[in-house]
Amino acid sequence: MNITPLILFASLLLLLPLHASAEDTIVFTTLGRSHYEFDIYSLSRTQPPSISREIRITDGESVNFNGYFPSPSPALISLLPNDATLIQPGDSSPLHLIYVTERNGTSSIYYDLLHNGDSDSDSNNKRRSVLEGPSRVQIPLLSNADFLNGNTVNSFKDKPSLNGEFLVYVSTHENSGEPRTSWTAVYSTELRTGLTRRLTPSGIADFSPAVSPSGNLTAVASYGERGWTGEVEELSTDIYVFSTRDGIRRVKVVEHGGWPCWIDEKTLFFHRRSDDGWISVFRAVLPESGALSTESVKIQRVTPPGVHAFTPATSPNNHNFIAVATRRPGSDYRHVELFDLQRREFRELTSLVAPESHHLNPFLSPDGSRVGYHSCRGGANGKRSPLLLLENIQTTTSDLSLFRIDGSFPSFSPAGDRIAYVKMPGVYVVKPDGSGRREVYDGMAFSTAWDPVRLGRVYTSSGPTFATERTEVDIISIDVDVVDKSSSVRRLTTNGKNNAFPWPSPDGKLIVFRSGRSGHKNLYLMDAEKGETGGLWKLTEGAWTDTMCSWSPDGEWIAFASDRESPGSGSFELFLIHPNGTGLRKLIQSGTGGRTNHPIFSPDSKSIVFTSDYAGISAEPISNPHHYQPYGDIFTVKLDGSNLRRLTHNSYEDGTPAWAPRFISPNDVVLRRKNDSSCAFEDCHWLNKHPMLKGGKISC
Repeated sequence: MNITPLILFASLLLLLPLHASAEDTIVFTTLGRSHYEFDIYSLSRTQPPSISREIRITDGESVNFNGYFPSPSPALISLLPNDATLIQPGDSSPLHLIYVTERNGTSSIYYDLLHNGDSDSDSNNKRRSVLEGPSRVQIPLLSNADFLNGNTVNSFKDKPSLNGEFLVYVSTHENSGEPRTSWTAVYSTELRTGLTRRLTPSGIADFSPAVSPSGNLTAVASYGERGWTGEVEELSTDIYVFSTRDGIRRVKVVEHGGWPCWIDEKTLFFHRRSDDGWISVFRAVLPESGALSTESVKIQRVTPPGVHAFTPATSPNNHNFIAVATRRPGSDYRHVELFDLQRREFRELTSLVAPESHHLNPFLSPDGSRVGYHSCRGGANGKRSPLLLLENIQTTTSDLSLFRIDGSFPSFSPAGDRIAYVKMPGVYVVKPDGSGRREVYDGMAFSTAWDPVRLGRVYTSSGPTFATERTEVDIISIDVDVVDKSSSVRRLTTNGKNNAFPWPSPDGKLIVFRSGRSGHKNLYLMDAEKGETGGLWKLTEGAWTDTMCSWSPDGEWIAFASDRESPGSGSFELFLIHPNGTGLRKLIQSGTGGRTNHPIFSPDSKSIVFTSDYAGISAEPISNPHHYQPYGDIFTVKLDGSNLRRLTHNSYEDGTPAWAPRFISPNDVVLRRKNDSSCAFEDCHWLNKHPMLKGGKISC
């Protein structure tokens, strides 16, 4: 039975547990994630910044980011173990920290207490030993078990805030009910009781919550009822304010803004792109009396042109300075700086400590004496984390193991005893336990698929990615068990056009692939042994792009992504077609501008795993490292269009999934111990754009 897209949308992504076949395994890629060794660091504002004065606060093992220094309240102190009961509200000796942490394949919010962490009278070595030693207290404030009895996977990606009794944060555990509408919503949890309220109205997506000094108000960046339009750089959100306790009295106060923060109950800071092209920080002053609206709020630009300044941070009633992240012309790195609000001057911080490292999302202690941020710990940490081949990701069922792989375009050998993947450049083969890893091709390649009949043969696309129809990309086969690389590779296409995404038929006789030989990217079949010289047949034809094809194990269907309903728009849907060219039908409707890509069949040929933007965007892209598509999540769907399920919840770019022919136990697989800094991720590419000032000169 076919299910129409409208019916599909109505039942989209139910919150019931995923019902997979017995003991399934899915592996996917997250762009750059293996290089995110993030820890939270801090510098004193009152002392000159230096390596010796920078302190690492978090554990040096997890991925820790988006921190917040709360004022210690009775509710927060009540969570501490008995041996920490001497800590009193307002005590300035310990360092209190709330932050997002990724542990055991999922994210949660932790509270850390670090004794004597803020004492400038201690020596640097002593302060470091206190902060990084066993005296620390770590308490999970939220985890997946707090929601729906563990029947859903959540993601706490955005910045958390805490004031008094209430922890305010973002979660994605509730289905928005609409395709390409973010699941991201703001919630508050009362620390003493655990009572949780959704503060974001149904059908709305809110980002980057900030609680006012009194705790009475929360500000968010939000699309309101307008919704996400597909942008992946600076979001076109507005700033809304509402009651922290229950979400009522919600009012839009700023047109176009993101990442709000409060100084006092009437003053907000936020970032947005200015008319001159620079991303800058602005001040919003709310009226003392009368109706609150965008007309009654006064907006003033704070940071000058000549530098991108964003993700501002403040401390209560501090009208002297703010902390911002910057990208300056001539620098490839983002850094944390202070901006003097009176003198209108920047003061460099992290560029004086680690000039060639990225420093993200600053935050200030309540008294403004310390600046926090997260950065890659790199080689400076003796507790280096291992490089994982497979990182287990928490799911909602014990019948499915889900893994993130350190590579792209993974595929499994027919027996499931080996995995092929690409590193761009290079094609690698490894056993699922991480052993026997070898490079079998050293050129630029993307996509992999194993031959089901010829043992040890892998097909891939050799050439540049995201290239035009006339760019030379060829299908090659690699006999991975042949030691001599020069004799292990055979070229199967020779026409000099864009030929990519090969997938063999289950009997090993044919290969389906996409080719730009007609001037448009369509699907073709060719002989698997002799290549196009042994026979070539056109499967689809039209002035559009059909791509990313795969063959079902039972031989009945070929799945592919296509923009045929809106050629050139960037909107891709999933389609199915029989290998003889009959039975073409749409499986997934993406909607205007939507993307569903990389379809791969399950071993029983009854389901497909793919990546999609159905769940919208989960965080402001500027708050993360670079992702070409900062919205992709992994989904599965049955071939009749039913049982569409979301498997991943994060603000990264997840893609190129593979379905394993056999079950892999849900445990991390170590590839090796890291011997490099593993901080090779990139900043948002669009921050490289620096508009010119008058006269062609850039200055601050």
